[in-house]
Amino acid sequence: MQKFVIQNMGCKSNQLEGALITEKLVNSDYENVKKIEDADIFILNSCSVTHKSDNEALYILRHAKHKNPSITTVLTGCVAQLEKENLLKEDYIDIVLGNDDKLNILSFLPEKQSKVSDIMTQDTFTEVLLHDLSKTRANLKIQDGCDNRCTYCTICLARGKSRSASIPFLLKQIKIFEEAGFKEIVLTGINIGQWKRVENGVEKNLLDLLKEIEANTNIERYRLGSLNPLEINDEFLNFLSKSKKFCPHFHLSLQSLCDKTLKNMNRKNTAQDAMALIEKITSKFENAFIGADIIAGFPNETEEDFEETLSNLKKSGLIKIHTFPYSKRKNTIAASMENQVLDAEKNRRADIIKELSNEKYSEFLKNNKGKILNVMIEKKRDKTTDFLKGVSENYIPILIDSKDESLKNTIQKVIIQDTDKYVLGTIFQ
Repeated sequence: MQKFVIQNMGCKSNQLEGALITEKLVNSDYENVKKIEDADIFILNSCSVTHKSDNEALYILRHAKHKNPSITTVLTGCVAQLEKENLLKEDYIDIVLGNDDKLNILSFLPEKQSKVSDIMTQDTFTEVLLHDLSKTRANLKIQDGCDNRCTYCTICLARGKSRSASIPFLLKQIKIFEEAGFKEIVLTGINIGQWKRVENGVEKNLLDLLKEIEANTNIERYRLGSLNPLEINDEFLNFLSKSKKFCPHFHLSLQSLCDKTLKNMNRKNTAQDAMALIEKITSKFENAFIGADIIAGFPNETEEDFEETLSNLKKSGLIKIHTFPYSKRKNTIAASMENQVLDAEKNRRADIIKELSNEKYSEFLKNNKGKILNVMIEKKRDKTTDFLKGVSENYIPILIDSKDESLKNTIQKVIIQDTDKYVLGTIFQ
């Protein structure tokens, strides 16, 4: 019996695909172990969202080979898809598998073969059910790929065209989640707002999928992955605002709140579109969590452009802002743009936004003190405090001072007592 270690980087789609790889190997008599020293095979399911991610992936592989020189190293994921020609030359990488090949890993391991298929020719979503849920959160991958062509992004090259899972497949996977005892699922993908299918001759969109999930499953609640502003309309918000299953948790792919920068990014919305959407969400959903992605120091972003984004961020109802300095990516339009911002300046701008984000999030937590929230209590206790831990419907991690093991994997009403060092709550009687 060969032993393997797998490490997944990056997005929830990667995490789920890593779980599918693990299940395939275990079902074929491979043993999943924790330590590289004990393994025959090391699999890295990589992320390439930034140049830093690329470097981290290669460091992890070199380190694995150093710790165990006899180990077979397998690189898959987005770094493998984008950098296949260069990676095959490296002596610390034995097998390279593309994103469309990773789920067929069993075909390549025995002879140490590499394969990176042309992802841009892939037209269908690969539907593989996940059954072993013992170590997996309930992430439901509904879509892969992206049809946007943002000037800074290589994900469309690494993941291919947008492809959507069928409704019958998704309902079947949710049924498996239900039978395993999961109370909450997260709908994830590379760009879930592009979910689109023709079912029984009728074109369906993401809203239609949500209606199917609510009508035909018993899952207690669900969350949505990242959405672009123009993918959310009034009909969509009205449906969610009346739902008893939707968690009021939005994550918006904004990237900037300056029209000039948005145009340079080839984003289709304006800053006003985004601001109006945030205002609509806050008006329709009481106490909703609204997060967003922002890139700092994009090429041609002047100090005035940055200040425009910063001013809009301050005025917005955003709760948390995930910001990162612009990362130049090979084979993108932005990489060859003039007026590249210096690294020190990119980092300075990112730090300013991070500080603003911390202030907004702290204020959000304070506003939740004394409120009664519906909290999904997790199966494992917090290691630091030994308290039960859970997540509220509006995405607040909460520690609960209780020894009652029967509360695990249930949704409970919790009153928030403190938000200073930790968010602490007690079960509401």
